[in-house]
Amino acid sequence: MLRMPSYLLKLTRMVLSHKPCALFILIIGFVSFAYIKLYWGIWEDPKSRAPTYGLSAEISCAHYVPSALDIAGGPSPPTGNVFFVETSEQTSPSYLFSCSVESAARTHPASRVVVLMKGLAKGNASLPKHWAFSLLSCFPNVEIRPLDLTELFSGTPLKRWYLWPLRHWEPHFLPVLSDACRIVLMWKFGGIYLDTDFIVLKNLENLTNALGIQDDNELNGAFLSFKAKHQFMELCMQDFVQNYNGWVWGHQGPELLTRVFKKWCSLGTIKSMSCKGVSALAQEVVYPIPWQDWKKLFEAVSALELQKLLKNTYAVHIWNKLSHGTKLEIPSQALLAQLYSQFCPATYAKMKQD
Repeated sequence: MLRMPSYLLKLTRMVLSHKPCALFILIIGFVSFAYIKLYWGIWEDPKSRAPTYGLSAEISCAHYVPSALDIAGGPSPPTGNVFFVETSEQTSPSYLFSCSVESAARTHPASRVVVLMKGLAKGNASLPKHWAFSLLSCFPNVEIRPLDLTELFSGTPLKRWYLWPLRHWEPHFLPVLSDACRIVLMWKFGGIYLDTDFIVLKNLENLTNALGIQDDNELNGAFLSFKAKHQFMELCMQDFVQNYNGWVWGHQGPELLTRVFKKWCSLGTIKSMSCKGVSALAQEVVYPIPWQDWKKLFEAVSALELQKLLKNTYAVHIWNKLSHGTKLEIPSQALLAQLYSQFCPATYAKMKQD
């Protein structure tokens, strides 16, 4: 609670003694005091507040997270960051969102898995009450933080782009904003970026300075892995601003990465290769199910078929934009159900419970 300054207390006594003009002076004084507090509250350095989000213990961690997650021989030093970004105001994670983060946490136990969410207010002491936040809190390497876009874009060519006041009226603003966040995160901090509709099967850290081919003609940025300040990501930021078109779907995302990679390697067509230290990974590595065949995720497969399909795969993109309205039977032999069961068992247990 704010404490009233001594000079305001004196003014209050003057009002109580019915002295002329005292009420007017009191109002002016209080408004000034409130304005100063509000001003400093707005402009306080967010780093000085350093909000730590506590998570309600609605889920028993012992039940959901096996002791096998612990690293033998004690904790290992962090080896890098795995980033997820939610650019909407959404604070009710889906099963797929939870599975993405859980699978990344399990396959990268020595890395920080950082979930940045725009809908989280800065300075809050606790996250919204939701089963996914409680479940993910069971993993010691998962950090859920508010996404400060102004701070993220500062010091980059995208700062002026983001601050244009009419930007949010563009038809594909949220996907474009996500495209912007991922290339800036890779340039500023390095590490691994994943969309929240990936299920991670293996540790991705040996895929350095890499992105994946989604089909014969195009790369995709749903998975990115780069060292900080890499020139390729710098060129992506420059292209983002210089060739900006927020009215065409994918122009700032897959099309941008494809444009830059072709220039980087002096190519006319996309192919699996490594060029000047940047790798375009074969489709089977992170996009084993093409977006045109997304319905295969809901079809039954045998254990042998699953093993064969995922032999050389590190992660599976679920194409949530296309698949989110399709009902998934739990339990079942559907490919997606088996991926949930094997690679995010805590989320899968919650799905079966519900």
